[in-house]
Amino acid sequence: MSEVPIAAVVLAGGLGTRIQHLLPDLPKPMAPAAGRPWLEWVARYLARQNVPHIVISAGYRAELIQRHFEAQPVAGARVRTVVETTPLGTAGAVIHAVAASGWSAPIWAVLNGDTLAFADLSLATAALREPALAGVIFGRRVADAARYGGLVADAGGRLIRYEEKRAGQGMVSAGVSLLRAEWLAKFPVRRPLSLEQDVFPALLSQGAFFKVLPMNVPFLDIGTPESLPQAGPFVEANREQFASDAV
Repeated sequence: MSEVPIAAVVLAGGLGTRIQHLLPDLPKPMAPAAGRPWLEWVARYLARQNVPHIVISAGYRAELIQRHFEAQPVAGARVRTVVETTPLGTAGAVIHAVAASGWSAPIWAVLNGDTLAFADLSLATAALREPALAGVIFGRRVADAARYGGLVADAGGRLIRYEEKRAGQGMVSAGVSLLRAEWLAKFPVRRPLSLEQDVFPALLSQGAFFKVLPMNVPFLDIGTPESLPQAGPFVEANREQFASDAV
């Protein structure tokens, strides 16, 4: 496997059932936004954050994703598409994508393909200079956490546990995490396997130290009929966050 300084897995294998009627025959992350697929903007954000190696874990209509990135390279990044032939869960998809990418990296960023949060990844890589730290999770405080699982951290930002979805204010994951590669080998072996429900609780029980970094930056989840139309305006309002068109 070729060694790279940092790489990213973008999870793009979900069916997007809540908006599937609005995107016939398209994977949710390929929804159009400002003239390009949403997923391309995710890749451009990563390139702008100096993450030049990106593997996309795709499921439904994976061939559309693969063909797009073959025809439309992203400046400053190598993008590979890995097909998830059976549902693996978020953590199972990460392990599969890392293995299939052919890359070996000391740090892996993990992102949701249907969200964008302009987290400053350099803050996480700086935090990961602390040898005891297994990973960093970017969090955001929301008025209603009913759609998300909550993050419970101590005063120093150390993750204590994930909470089930519940209404009311809370700190939730922004959909961006960075993990040390050596901890990937400690993921449970069963499939499907969830990061939030299976992996983080299991690793915390083994003494893993994860830091929650709160962020207050623009964020959008395109996964509802109400939020999908906001994709284009969101991109246009944040153009400076993306790698340029030049390849």
